[in-house]
Amino acid sequence: MSNSMELEANIEPSSDEGNTSFLKTLFNGLNAVIGVGILSMPYALASGGWLSLILLLAISGAAGYAGILTKRCMDANPKITTYAEIGEFAFGKFGKTIVSIVLYVDLYLVLTGYLILEGDNLHNLFPEMNIHLHGGINIGGKQSFVMIIAVALLPTVWIDNLNILAYVSATGVLSAVLILGSVVSVGIFDGVGFHNKGELINWKGIPTAMSLFMFSYSANPVFPTLYSSMQKKHHFSKVLIIGFACATICYTAMAIVGYLMFGSTLQSQITLNLPTNTISSKIAIYTAWISPLSKYALMMEPVAATTESWFPKYQKNKGFKIIIRTILVATQVVVAITIPFFGSLMSLVGALLSATASITIPCLCYLKISKKSRRSIEHMFIMLIVVLSLGIVALGTYTSIRSIIKETINRQHRH
Repeated sequence: MSNSMELEANIEPSSDEGNTSFLKTLFNGLNAVIGVGILSMPYALASGGWLSLILLLAISGAAGYAGILTKRCMDANPKITTYAEIGEFAFGKFGKTIVSIVLYVDLYLVLTGYLILEGDNLHNLFPEMNIHLHGGINIGGKQSFVMIIAVALLPTVWIDNLNILAYVSATGVLSAVLILGSVVSVGIFDGVGFHNKGELINWKGIPTAMSLFMFSYSANPVFPTLYSSMQKKHHFSKVLIIGFACATICYTAMAIVGYLMFGSTLQSQITLNLPTNTISSKIAIYTAWISPLSKYALMMEPVAATTESWFPKYQKNKGFKIIIRTILVATQVVVAITIPFFGSLMSLVGALLSATASITIPCLCYLKISKKSRRSIEHMFIMLIVVLSLGIVALGTYTSIRSIIKETINRQHRH
């Protein structure tokens, strides 16, 4: 098999490599870390109970530390610019292929999750929506919104210039803060209050909580790109520390506020619990609708670049790129319509792939590249993190597949 046919899941660093300022990189990093995960934080906390906040902090720390290890791997060889190349430097061609496949499937399913999220939120705003086609074909509200959003997103997906996309994605950070502010406002001014005591711990829900927390910190595959484009690379650790600290404060605040407001009645996204008639909730719901739009094209870039690299003859052809990217979006629409349960899909992605891509792979690659003494404290600590990530993978995958099967059976019974 030729090299060009190999998976190369990466975001190409922009042509002005090494020109991005500290502040711009910080915004990009924040946007990568603080994602739609903020909407499922209260549900995750309600699943696991108050003590599961310890897990949130542990996963945040582990993912942040794995980010720093990613930086160290890249420092070891200045030629490394992408996530897949770290895998290659550590484990050869086999490492490159495995890392690429994990990254590709992870991002592909995250993007599909965004479409499902958009369908849910818009259906919540316009419950009457239905599309009637000739021949008596009816397309339900959620499904029709998934299609409309996909068509609206296509032009942003056709842009393959990350400099332009960086400005689009900066709105993601502001939208997360705005959503948090709006939810707090609903609690204070709209008669919802913060009266739910909640449970201390719910063992059954711990795997779900763990997977959703993990999904919310799955930005590691984007870090090599941010690092490559940064002017003063030695400041990248600061970007990671500030980024993860801000994300964790946002996530923890949202989880606590949401759990106090709605307790065990929380749905997979807090926007579905908000009363639809108040201004604060409308702001939260509309902003939640904008948030994935700001990320979709950025996260699509590595998936599209990989798919294009399978056809080296046409890789630089603009028309070919547009066709490939359109097909990718279309296939995601099909997946989004056939698996419309956002919570279960996200916890499955979180369990199976996010932990592998954001924690396990950077740790294993670093151990291989650094050749640290097995007796060193750091070596043992990294091994502990690897064990934690494998635990998330095993437990979370089992429970989320079980809940997807259960939901599918329930839907069939209802029909």
